[in-house]
Amino acid sequence: MRPTQMTILPRLFVTSHSIPQPLKNALLAVTIGLTVSLAACTSNTTTSTNTAPTGTEETAAADGSLDNIISPTPKVYAKDGIAIGGADPVAYFTEETFVEGSPDFSHEWQGVTWQFASAENRDLFASAPEEYAPQYGGHCAWAVAARNTLVPIDPNAWSVVDGKLYLNANKKVQSNWDKDRAGFIAQADEKWPALSVQ
Repeated sequence: MRPTQMTILPRLFVTSHSIPQPLKNALLAVTIGLTVSLAACTSNTTTSTNTAPTGTEETAAADGSLDNIISPTPKVYAKDGIAIGGADPVAYFTEETFVEGSPDFSHEWQGVTWQFASAENRDLFASAPEEYAPQYGGHCAWAVAARNTLVPIDPNAWSVVDGKLYLNANKKVQSNWDKDRAGFIAQADEKWPALSVQ
């Protein structure tokens, strides 16, 4: 921190005789706090070294939080060009569980590769992708609704509501989602059109 930052602003408050001493002390504390915060922000810059191709994102924090996630915002969530973490989207409906897809059974749709556990599931998806593809491009449904942002998903955190697939960032976020699915769906439906074109 430069000395001028610390000395100029406090002098303005300390030399002013019209301000009561408790207020001077409070203003001085706020000024110092803001100065320290600003100095910390400017001296602690970070540079992203993410060299992943366009259409990929970083994963959610290990502790389950959604804070500090910096990621591109593609229309469909994909990592290394593979949609929704390689999960078979059809299996959520037919087997009612997360099933890992295989590169042997894949289909290109919306600019990314979707993987499936079987040729049958691939063909079902290819014939009607809108019926099986997750809502909000496979991004975390709760984050679209509650944070108006695109966040990667954990394919194990999912639900089917009224015949539509919704994925979430992790189990903790899924439990928040489960508290008011209908409300979050209404919010996300309203916010998705703007987010989908970022």
